[in-house]
Parts: sequence; C-alpha cells; structure tokens
Amino acid sequence: MVRLLGVQLPDNKGVEYALTLLYGIGWSRSYKILSQVKISKNKKVKDLSEDEVRKIIDVIEKNYMIEGDLKEEIIGDIKRQKEIGSYIGFRHIRNLPVRGQRTRSNARTKRGKRKTVGALRKEIWAKMEQGKTGSATATKSTEPKK
Repeated sequence: MVRLLGVQLPDNKGVEYALTLLYGIGWSRSYKILSQVKISKNKKVKDLSEDEVRKIIDVIEKNYMIEGDLKEEIIGDIKRQKEIGSYIGFRHIRNLPVRGQRTRSNARTKRGKRKTVGALRKEIWAKMEQGKTGSATATKSTEPKK
C-alpha cells in the first residue's frame, strides 16, 4: 500500500479514485491533479513510481488544503459564525439545516427521530393516565353487579 500524506491508498484501485480518499479531494480535483502531473487516470496505485508519488504530493501541498488543516479551518469558520451571531451560526447552534433546506417535512438526520405531537381524545388520555398510576387503579373492584 502507498502512503500519501498520512492516508493509506489501496494498491489495486485506480489513481483517480484513490486520491478521492483524501479528505478535501473529490473527483474533479483528482482529475486536475493528475493532469498537472501528467499521469494517466487509469493507472493503478501499485504501478506508480516514487517519483510520480512525490510529484502528486508536491502539487497537493502547494495548491490544496486537505485533511486536518481543512477540518480545522471548517471548524473555525463555524465557530466564528456562532460567535458573531449570524443566521448560519444560529442554525448550527440549534442543529438545524444551514443551507436553506426545508424542515417541515424532511431534515430527519439533523432533527432526529420523529416525535408525534397532537391532540388525544379524552378516552385515550384517560387510559394512558390509568396505566401510569400503577396497579392500584388498574385492578377491578370485587363488588357484585346489580
């Protein structure tokens, strides 16, 4: 396995895909990096020479922020938004979608499991209360029926 900037890349995968395993590099950036270094995107990771790996590392370090540095910057940006009290920061604080998505019918991953809220009929409410109070109210009286 080839180790590239602290991430193990699988040997049997293509270079274009393997670069996407780095945080901060997607398909388009991977293609740009490989075109700058002039390496075929169909080449496997195990077929890369050390010189080619060094060239890829140089291009990434000079032009792109990846992995830990990128994560730190994103966390810092979110913290700054929260501190200045912007709308985006407010949404982050409340753990709601930030980029304008609707929350009335979707956003379950952000808002959590559904909690049903609504009106209950008196009979259902009474049965629920009866079950909560314990076994004293749940047992039937032994008086004979008339």
